[in-house]
Amino acid sequence: MKPKVSLVLAALFLSVGAIFAGTPTATTAASVDSNASYKGDVCYQIVTDRFYDGDTTNNNPAQSAGLYDSSQSNWKLYWGGDWAGIQAKMAYLRDMGVTAVWISPPVDNIDTAAVYNGVPNAGYHGYWARDFKTPEEHFGSWSDFDNLISAAHANGIKVVIDWAPNHTSPADVNNASFAEDGALYDAGNFVASYSNDPNGYFHHNGGITNWDDRYETQYKNLADLADLEQTSPFVNQYLEDALDLWLAKDVDGIRMDAVKHMTFGWQRAYNDNILQDNDLYIFGEWYLGGYTDPLYDDNVRFADESGTAVLDFYLNRAIRDSFGYGQSMYTLDNAITKTGGDYKYKENLVTFIDNHDMPRFLSINNDQGQLHLALAFLMTVRGTPCLYYGTEQYLHNDTNGGGDPYNRPMMNSWNQSTTAYQLVNKLSALKQNQPALQYGDHQQRWINDDVYIYERQFYDNVVLVAINKSASWQNITGLYTALPPGTYSDQLNGLLGGHNITVNNGSGGNNPISSWWLGPGRAMVWSYNPPEPAAPQLGSAAPTLTRTGNTITLEGLGFGTLNSNSRVYFKAGGSQYQANIVSWETHRIKATVPAGVPSGLRQVQVVTGGGSSNTYDVMVLANEQVPVTFQVNNANTGWGEQVYLTGDAYELSNWSTATTSGGNNPVFGGALGPAVTYSGFYPSWQLTTSLPCGTAVQFKFIKVDSSGNVTWEGGGNHSYTTPACGSGAPGSVTVNWQN
Repeated sequence: MKPKVSLVLAALFLSVGAIFAGTPTATTAASVDSNASYKGDVCYQIVTDRFYDGDTTNNNPAQSAGLYDSSQSNWKLYWGGDWAGIQAKMAYLRDMGVTAVWISPPVDNIDTAAVYNGVPNAGYHGYWARDFKTPEEHFGSWSDFDNLISAAHANGIKVVIDWAPNHTSPADVNNASFAEDGALYDAGNFVASYSNDPNGYFHHNGGITNWDDRYETQYKNLADLADLEQTSPFVNQYLEDALDLWLAKDVDGIRMDAVKHMTFGWQRAYNDNILQDNDLYIFGEWYLGGYTDPLYDDNVRFADESGTAVLDFYLNRAIRDSFGYGQSMYTLDNAITKTGGDYKYKENLVTFIDNHDMPRFLSINNDQGQLHLALAFLMTVRGTPCLYYGTEQYLHNDTNGGGDPYNRPMMNSWNQSTTAYQLVNKLSALKQNQPALQYGDHQQRWINDDVYIYERQFYDNVVLVAINKSASWQNITGLYTALPPGTYSDQLNGLLGGHNITVNNGSGGNNPISSWWLGPGRAMVWSYNPPEPAAPQLGSAAPTLTRTGNTITLEGLGFGTLNSNSRVYFKAGGSQYQANIVSWETHRIKATVPAGVPSGLRQVQVVTGGGSSNTYDVMVLANEQVPVTFQVNNANTGWGEQVYLTGDAYELSNWSTATTSGGNNPVFGGALGPAVTYSGFYPSWQLTTSLPCGTAVQFKFIKVDSSGNVTWEGGGNHSYTTPACGSGAPGSVTVNWQN
């Protein structure tokens, strides 16, 4: 077969036609200097302590002496990485094509070791906070943080801080002297600890034992970490004020830790407070245990309606299964199909191969070739790709399977010629300049157990990707594409064995590619950009959670220059409301949400002299949001019944009783819930949502059984007036179920 394959490929390479170059010369997507949308970005996750030691003077600070291990033998202590180290490697990151760095939580962590089984543990990872208003001294000072931000921005790189408002540090309910007992400080002043908590700033419900139980995941301690009561007026204000300190440093984005473990309503109100004054991207960690995780639907609705996008754990599992564990390419395609149908804003998800909480890819499959293919997929699929530090240098340590903490070794190489480094560089350049990779739909074009060929398309912008993870040649027949007729060069320049293809004339966006052979372990990418369109094409509106007066960023093509015909409208039913323009560029518009837009899911549209764009949905809230906890007592349920909340405000679902669609997916904007209970609390149920401040609302609880049948409370509507605007105080209301 090989001589025949060579002849086929030779004929393919020599075919006559227009060669479309790797760098688009026609339309290009918006540049990646917008904080609101990361659709064109390549993210790089850094465990700050394990990246590079740029300043040895902060390795063993006096206030927390003894938590640094210069021998790097204790994997639970600090090893010296800091913000100065990240700054020192900024050119390395820039040259790779990284446009956003996600760094460890920057706040002050515990100063006293937590000793487990005789081994001292420090908060080198950043997730054991003691003071959210103070920098971690092992990472640097406020001045060092400022320098990091400045250096990143000078290199065209955004800085995303990891933020962990769910908890403080480890606490032992039987030993108040353990470590720091979860103590919380306010700019150096002691506030409370887990065993000294007279004002109820922490939950005191023990540790999580059932990770699939909604009550336990939200109201119990995660891994023995002192769980904060976010709806305490003090804690709520403290967490808002603390984050404001960091955002004032010109931070570009937030990665929220452990979003599964805090209430939806508090988080939506928290995000509303952030987005009132900051035009930035927020994504969070909702861990999914597998394809059948019982809280998957909760995760989908949270991602769509809270203002926090999520890390795509569902697709992560499929990537690792297909390339790491040898499962079929149908696993990947099925994951793309499912998540594409479930998430409303699937393009806002953050995709990844591995991270700080799981064994690295090369620990589960020490095959660099398969890693390269996984990277090619990651960089061309929908969402924002996020690389874990050192992946491009094949960094891994397989001790005990390579899990925590061995998935966090010290970065030890900066070689810019590795195949992985070059792969990221080439595909980052393409992503930044190809609208199809930022906004495009995903379509499977050819598949078997070992080959996946798929297409991304945004209007006439097209990218076609072919991946063969097997060790054998694959005969590709019957392949069609939306690429126009012509000959296309591999955007990877043959880095993974790619070559040209020739597309023939077809019809209806299905142009045939003659039969060809795809080599073993190869990946290739072909791209087409048409001329700039005459009419506007809207690819993104961000953030998707907004309200009157907030800034919103629109991205796409064909916006032209600002003139008397230029408009942005928010559409509600048969009415439209004209937005105020902040700035107008060919591929990006910044506008403010106009007064008068009724709350709800609204459609944004761009209008120019060339025509009107498609619309893009955003959620417009009624007013400044406050978290309100609703409790209903004496709501006895039958087997399979769950309790939901509905009411007369958009944030209360406008009296909707819908909970799942015909496909059993969560309904966008449906009844709120399910509410949570536990054995000692039943038949009382609790739910926290966000509501417009200073507003009178009416509401009722409903029961919904497993077949979707709804039972309403009897009697009249319950009434409640939310806390006054500007008070910063969460609200609460308790009612009895009305029979």
